[in-house]
Amino acid sequence: MSYRALAALLAYPEGELIDALPEIRAALSPQRDLAALLDEMRREPLTALQERYVALFDRSRALSLHLFEHVHGESRDRGQAMVDLAQTYASRGFAVAGNELPDYLPAFLEFLSVLPREEARGMIGEAAEILRALGDRLAERGSRYAAVFAALLAAGGEAGLTRPLAARPTTGEESSPAAIDKAWMDEPVTFGGPQPVKFYGKGARP
Repeated sequence: MSYRALAALLAYPEGELIDALPEIRAALSPQRDLAALLDEMRREPLTALQERYVALFDRSRALSLHLFEHVHGESRDRGQAMVDLAQTYASRGFAVAGNELPDYLPAFLEFLSVLPREEARGMIGEAAEILRALGDRLAERGSRYAAVFAALLAAGGEAGLTRPLAARPTTGEESSPAAIDKAWMDEPVTFGGPQPVKFYGKGARP
C-alpha cells in the first residue's frame, strides 16, 4: 500500500493532483471503491472537486483531517500534544515542512510512507478508531473519499468501515457546515500513542 498516494488523494485537489492520477492508480492497484474515487476525480471539473473538498473537510469539524481535533478539540491538551508530536519526530531526524499542523492526516501518511512496513502498520493501529469514524461519516454522506479510509484500515490490518456507501446528498447538506456538525459530530475518540506528521529528512526539504 502506498501511503504517499493515499496522502495525495486526501490533499486539496489541484491540477497537479489530477495530472498525477495515473501514477496514483498504478501505485495503489485500487480495488473497486478506491478506483471509483479515482475515476470521479478524473471525470469531474476541478472546481467541483475543490468545492466538495472544502465543504467536507474544511467546513465540518466532524470530518476534520486534523487528528487531534477528534481527541482534544480546542482544549489546551491539543497544544501540548502538538509539541510532543513534533519533538517525537524531531528526535528521529525529521523536521516539519511548511506551515501545516503536526496532526494533519495527509502529513501523517507522508511520514508513514518512509517507515518500515510493520512500524507503519502499528501507527495505523494507533489511529484506527479515528480513521474508522471518519470513513464511516464519509460513507454515510455518500462520499467516495470513504474508500481512502477503508484502504488505510486494511493496510494496517484493522477491521474495516462499519457503514456502507450511501447515496450522495442532493439537498445542499455538504454546503451547510452547521447542519452537518450538528448531525454528525460524535464523541471524541481516544487516540493513543505517538502520531506522526509530515516531516522531510533534514536537508531534504523541497
